[in-house]
Amino acid sequence: MNRDELKLLQMGGQHLLRPAEPHAVVQDLCGLQAQFLSNAMHALRIRSAGEQTGELVKNWTIRGTMHVFAQEDLPLFLHEGRSHFLRPRDTLEGDDCITKARKRYFADLIVQSVCEGVSLREDLKAACTAAGMTEREAESVFDPWGGTIRALCESGVLCHKVQEKKAFMMCPRFEPMERSAAELELARRYFTHYGPATQQDAAYFFGTTQTRVRAWLAQLPVQALTCEGKTYYLLDRERDLPAKFPDCIFLAGFDPLLLGYEKKQSLYLPPEYLRNIFSMAGIVMPAILLHGRVAGRWKRKGRRVDVTLFRPVPAADSLIIRQTAQTLWPDAAVMGLPDDICCT
Repeated sequence: MNRDELKLLQMGGQHLLRPAEPHAVVQDLCGLQAQFLSNAMHALRIRSAGEQTGELVKNWTIRGTMHVFAQEDLPLFLHEGRSHFLRPRDTLEGDDCITKARKRYFADLIVQSVCEGVSLREDLKAACTAAGMTEREAESVFDPWGGTIRALCESGVLCHKVQEKKAFMMCPRFEPMERSAAELELARRYFTHYGPATQQDAAYFFGTTQTRVRAWLAQLPVQALTCEGKTYYLLDRERDLPAKFPDCIFLAGFDPLLLGYEKKQSLYLPPEYLRNIFSMAGIVMPAILLHGRVAGRWKRKGRRVDVTLFRPVPAADSLIIRQTAQTLWPDAAVMGLPDDICCT
């Protein structure tokens, strides 16, 4: 198998060659990373056809990061025995700002308030303040990176609503899956829709060890494929794919096509552009995929789309980039693509 065939199989599995129903996209791709909700929604948009069916929720899941996923998958993502780094503030134990008893008092008040229809974070904070929460206690309970809200979400009591403004809802009652079964199901989805992928890719995506990945592979009916001396694994699926890459795709920030594989071995991102997309602060910029390779990045500001190219491109490709942007955002001005392209 050559590199282009490998990439087409990956992009096909990720619904970038033929769109799928939105609900299937979020399930197949193990949710969509959503520190910034607009990124997750754009990643869904470029892969989707038709209207969303089934409810979506937002919560901390894979790698301990925020994802949008199908509500029916709460038992899978919030499975028993899952573990990732949590600060004392992100648990219901006491910490440097508040005692255990006081934290649990405000946790109960938050849950009661959500049950009564109060959902916005600022309104929940106001309710706790009215009940005597001090500024120091608020630093923990409403910590911007988690706090007591996160503890309640991690335990499956609350989850985020899928909207820009921070708001919460009660989780429906569910029975968490057993850990080994949940991990194997997530691995099955990964090697079906991110595959062909290496052991290193899967370990990077799940934030785990290659030893654990090998244990999953031993339980899955994967096919091993070789490309440029590396072994890739794929679970069988439909392989009727186009013969060439889409001309241009405006990938989302934190897009699965870049997050799904070990970044230093990416088939899409030339190594010299790594820090143009993966910042040292942990941000993954929205990339422009041109004929199957990252050629630049983009940023939307209101009715304007700013394009930054990493290398010179022919005039015909410049036109393709502009037309792709205008198809996505018909009312936006595309900036950074003058006739005499100046690259940065």
